[in-house]
Amino acid sequence: MVEHGDIRVVHRGGSKINFRVPVISSDSRFLLCASGQCVKVFSTSTEECIHDLQGHTDLVTGVLLRPSNHLQVYSCSLDGTVRLWDFTDGILIKTLVIGHPLYSIYASAQHEGVIFAVIPTGADKRSELFQLVAVQLPQSGDQLAEVRELSAVLDSVGSSPAATAFGRQGEFIASARGLHLEVFFFRKQKSYRFSLKEDNKTGGKNTFTCISCHPKDDCIATGHEDGKIRLWRNFNHKKEYTYTTLHWHHDAVSSLCFTPEGTNLLSGGVESVLVQWRYNQPSQRDFLPRLGGAITHITVSPDGALFFTSHSDNKITIIQSCVKVSAVIQGLVKGESVRTELMVDPRSKALVLNGKPGHLQFYSLWRDKLLYNLDIVQQEFIHEAGLQQFEVVKAAFDASGTWLATVEERQLKDAELELNLKLWIFDNGTQSFVLNTTISAPHEAQITALCFQQAADSQTTVLVSTSRDGHFKAWQLAAPAPAHTEEEGPSWSCDFVGAYHGLVPYCCAFSADGSLLAVGFQEVVTVWSPASWELLATLSQPPGTVRDLCFGRLSCSKYLLGTTAGNLLCCWNLLTCSLEWSTSMEISLLLADPLSENMAAFCFQSGCTDLFVFKPSEPRPLFSHKAVCSGKVTRAVFAPREEMLESCEESSQWLNRSQLYFLSQQTDLMTFITKAEEDRMTDRRKQLVIDDSVAMTPFYLLLGKHLPQHQDRRDAASGLTPESTPLPQSSAAIKELLHTPAHVLPSTSFLCSMFVQSLLVSVTGSREEDKHAEEEMESEKEEEDSEGEMESGTSRPERAAAGGPPTEPAAPALTKAEAKELRRLRKADHSWLTGLLDS
Repeated sequence: MVEHGDIRVVHRGGSKINFRVPVISSDSRFLLCASGQCVKVFSTSTEECIHDLQGHTDLVTGVLLRPSNHLQVYSCSLDGTVRLWDFTDGILIKTLVIGHPLYSIYASAQHEGVIFAVIPTGADKRSELFQLVAVQLPQSGDQLAEVRELSAVLDSVGSSPAATAFGRQGEFIASARGLHLEVFFFRKQKSYRFSLKEDNKTGGKNTFTCISCHPKDDCIATGHEDGKIRLWRNFNHKKEYTYTTLHWHHDAVSSLCFTPEGTNLLSGGVESVLVQWRYNQPSQRDFLPRLGGAITHITVSPDGALFFTSHSDNKITIIQSCVKVSAVIQGLVKGESVRTELMVDPRSKALVLNGKPGHLQFYSLWRDKLLYNLDIVQQEFIHEAGLQQFEVVKAAFDASGTWLATVEERQLKDAELELNLKLWIFDNGTQSFVLNTTISAPHEAQITALCFQQAADSQTTVLVSTSRDGHFKAWQLAAPAPAHTEEEGPSWSCDFVGAYHGLVPYCCAFSADGSLLAVGFQEVVTVWSPASWELLATLSQPPGTVRDLCFGRLSCSKYLLGTTAGNLLCCWNLLTCSLEWSTSMEISLLLADPLSENMAAFCFQSGCTDLFVFKPSEPRPLFSHKAVCSGKVTRAVFAPREEMLESCEESSQWLNRSQLYFLSQQTDLMTFITKAEEDRMTDRRKQLVIDDSVAMTPFYLLLGKHLPQHQDRRDAASGLTPESTPLPQSSAAIKELLHTPAHVLPSTSFLCSMFVQSLLVSVTGSREEDKHAEEEMESEKEEEDSEGEMESGTSRPERAAAGGPPTEPAAPALTKAEAKELRRLRKADHSWLTGLLDS
């Protein structure tokens, strides 16, 4: 049995991008957000992820632009470190070891060399009490430094970054927790504390939820659980403070943000409506509704031109000044639960699972990006607690990806279960799935399993559904009548209804070639022939309801495996119809790799999940990994690789053709990669990559030496070897600009004129060169004409001599370069030699 020394469990994607408020670069070109254990850098124009800033070993809890350098960013994590990054190149600059879990981070230009962080109070890391501390940054140039100076600023603060904010460019800091608001003035070194009653007269809850400070005025905006917004003023005197109340939200205000000039206040909540309040005229407000999920965070670009909102469905919306949505950065949608299995679309190779309510999401595993949502229910979702609405509970693809089957259900109080089976066909015109057939009430009870006949060469398409009503049904695709081909198209109908002694079927599976169908009726496994729907065999097994069924593949196609509620993994031999072997394991999920004989079993024990990869024909597992994650794994899938791995070690042979993905209990998408893959990904991040769309400037030519392989490939593909432009590296101006330390360079205005002059080409010199080139071309043309006449005049004697006796061999022909040199010598002025001889 091979242990997991060479294989790592990593976050492959799907981490939350709405966990913390996003950070916008000073030029509004980049958006940075905390995502799991890394920081993602997105382009605001293309919505693509440019860099993954990886290095933290625990959850990243805050991202902050460095006030003294707008090209660098701080990140803090529960691992107790603060890391400084160059986010444009994705390079780690420095790591500061704080020694305490960090829950949020703040900074101000007025406080140089100091950052502020929220850490637990006391030595207990699990404490629910937090304090705001000032962290004195060490001045050493070491890449790894330990911070020794921490000074407390505020006690009893909230752990959420939305509960604390700087005001008046760092003159004071305000923090809200529970029913209390505390303001600390740095110059006075004094804090003021204000409190509210738990309930107001109308029964609304006054608990603070978020806070934001005006950039110029002494004004603090606070959001509350009852949907109200309070604007606090004159808070530098404890007894003379005042506040005004704004109210539009019907539920808790989740985020507040002032625009850079302070003219507007933005607010958002569960209504998914961005509200823009006029600061000097609070009665005037603008709305941008229907943004998707509930708004969790709001931020504004430094120039105030773009608004950014994070949403509960794991997306970030980019808005042009509250006018219209210009772009959406969508991560893997994290719903309350994943009811469908994890599937891979055979066409796009995208991961498919539950997304927004009533939708299926198609998620690119390679780009870590949502491709699109498919609306299955096709009804507007109403955000109201306790309201029962349709949910997508089952889905399946056929082998070619042409057909998609979905099951949606709704259980109303004191009413029968509503069921719909829908079949979708892929439309090449729209490059999406289009509803073809809707079957209302396909079964009398809840559907437990759904699967297609996966044989790619099958003449007919068959779908099988099992239900708690004790039946399984086979739905067959009927070819359209010739007279109605264009109008009606293909349709589905029920071809067979099967049952076995009134038992309830919980699972079903087709063999790889589609010739057998296995249906698990509680404790009995039945094998059917789809060609005639004849019951071929029943397989015995120890007591326990069968939960999962999987047929073997390739050389192991004679085996059928299943798991039982009695914590048994059973393997039957279909040739002898007998139990081949069984073992006692509490397996939460069993699945087969469609491209190999391998099978994966997730085993839950002691609060963690272990992985075993094995072949049904071999007695020992090929690979095992203890504690791949905490909790139980119930959703996983084998995804085919774009390129097959080469020269893998024996311990990772099972990852050659497919990659195994699974969802943790926290709905994080995880996968297994080899150490060699991880090293290649790390090296690729460190390489300097120049985009082909960059303009051909002198700096591009200077940096072009970093990409000789790309240039060689382009030249080889085109078959041309153009003369390369010599790099102006010998220029004194460029040497001074690139090799002199930055802190001793003169001003940029002085260097700019010298640098530009070094790149200019003399106009008079170029004109003289053009004139000489034209004269040389004319002389070459005249000489070629004269040579042509000489050749035609000597052709006849040569032909006459061809039949005579052999003559002396002719001189070898001159090359073009030699002929050109000879013509240059002919035109040279040799008068100096005549004068020398005469003397």
